[in-house]
Amino acid sequence: MFTANPFAELSASVSPVIMQVYVAVMIVLVAGGTLLDMMHKKSARYFFDNWRRVRSKGRPIRGSEAISLAVQTAALDVATSAEFCNQQRRVAHLLGMYGFLLYVITTAIMVFAYPTPANAGPVFLATLWYVGALMICIGGYWFWFFIRVDVAAEGNAPFRFVRADLFVASLVASATLGLIWAWLQNAGSATAADAFLGLYLIATTVLFVSVPWSKFSHMFYKPAAAWQKRIEQANGTRRSLPAPANAPATFGSGRRPPRNY
Repeated sequence: MFTANPFAELSASVSPVIMQVYVAVMIVLVAGGTLLDMMHKKSARYFFDNWRRVRSKGRPIRGSEAISLAVQTAALDVATSAEFCNQQRRVAHLLGMYGFLLYVITTAIMVFAYPTPANAGPVFLATLWYVGALMICIGGYWFWFFIRVDVAAEGNAPFRFVRADLFVASLVASATLGLIWAWLQNAGSATAADAFLGLYLIATTVLFVSVPWSKFSHMFYKPAAAWQKRIEQANGTRRSLPAPANAPATFGSGRRPPRNY
């Protein structure tokens, strides 16, 4: 199973052209949804206005230093998700992020370059597709049932769903249903495979269509925000928050020490 290109097997009943058109439409939806989200939230305007403010008030950041800060941002903030203090959340995020990249990139390569059984491509591509989907499931289910703040800290039911959960829920559903569909197709269960193929396409379409309303577009904002943060720290325009007051309140001060729950 982990060595079979599921899209090459699918080409026996679905034309590779249809698969390629579907993937291309999803790419366009992501691009268009991200632009729509930027226009609605005016995030790009805020970013560039803030960028001009930082440049005008702080010391100049030369080209080589800006490139060095960009490399640090890519190596630390993006590649290792260093902004997460909670290690469990960080690991779950990395599993989901790298799993998503493997899942999407290998899907595009297999659909466009190796779409038929006669040209199914190297085995490692299919293996990486399965590994990426499994990483999404591990990171996603771990986050959903054990790490979410409203579940872990607030005691809400793990099946409670709000709009902020749309990206994670549709991503995990897409990966899960994709794995089930590929397994059923490989096992020769044609009717069940067709049913789960339909569910897989619905979940995947929701994932990419819902970009303006989900947190999908955050993956594009976060690297830019992290780089801007490093620029502000380097030129001295970023203000640090005051240190927390750890000393207990004295008698008569009118303040009470915090309770420990």
